[in-house]
Amino acid sequence: MSRYTGKFATAARLLLGVIFFVFGLNGFLGFLPSPSLEGDAAVFIGGLAAAPYMFPLIKGTEVLVGIALFSGRFVPLALVLLAPISVNIFLFHAVLSPGLGLPLFIVAAQLFLAWFYRDTYRPLFHAQRVAAPADGRSRSTRVHVPAEAT
Repeated sequence: MSRYTGKFATAARLLLGVIFFVFGLNGFLGFLPSPSLEGDAAVFIGGLAAAPYMFPLIKGTEVLVGIALFSGRFVPLALVLLAPISVNIFLFHAVLSPGLGLPLFIVAAQLFLAWFYRDTYRPLFHAQRVAAPADGRSRSTRVHVPAEAT
């Protein structure tokens, strides 16, 4: 990998960390003005706000992911947690509230970082046969059966 790829990954990680930390914290403290929403965008946000746990869950996740990205610890896990939030941000702005500048950057940076950490994710995409235990143990103690044994 070129030395520039590592520098781009660090820059993308830091920028995503700051973005999600600041916007997540804003969800709790309200230091940035909220744009006025109309039509379907207002209905969608109103629906999320109707569930009393949804915004604290989303914004709390954004704060924690922002800290993880900015600190450089647990980055692959942070990217996994961030994926559904990023997709929702992108689709919200693509469909309900035009303005794709920041959402495009978020998705592009996250895809680049996922590619950069691809070796970490590789085991997730290997199909494995898992046999249920014969002695009635709970499913949480499943035993991996190597393909060569079958």
